[in-house]
Amino acid sequence: MSKIEVTINGKACPCRPTMGAMLRFKKETGKEVTELQNGSFSDLCAYLYCCVASACAADKVPFKMSLMDFADALSPEDMTQWAEQVQAQTTGDTTILNDQAAITENMNEIAFAVS
Repeated sequence: MSKIEVTINGKACPCRPTMGAMLRFKKETGKEVTELQNGSFSDLCAYLYCCVASACAADKVPFKMSLMDFADALSPEDMTQWAEQVQAQTTGDTTILNDQAAITENMNEIAFAVS
């Protein structure tokens, strides 16, 4: 699996789905990752935040942003870049969870609507 990074305030941060990311998402939103809604920008932004926060924790990379700080620093272009990286990985690596592919599809729809 290739590395996915998200650039926040000029700093590249690791980003990947982990069990921790799924638990963080549940804690942040009260929803399971499998409950992500089509067109829900806030859910996808929260999921991206959880993937970054958990990947940073796993890799011992300092990450002290709140969800709101993260969202404030994230541009639509950043979201689009993340969606493209995940989609490229999803099409090239069949070990990615089907849920991740569905999330990517939702993210592409939102990125297109925002741009």
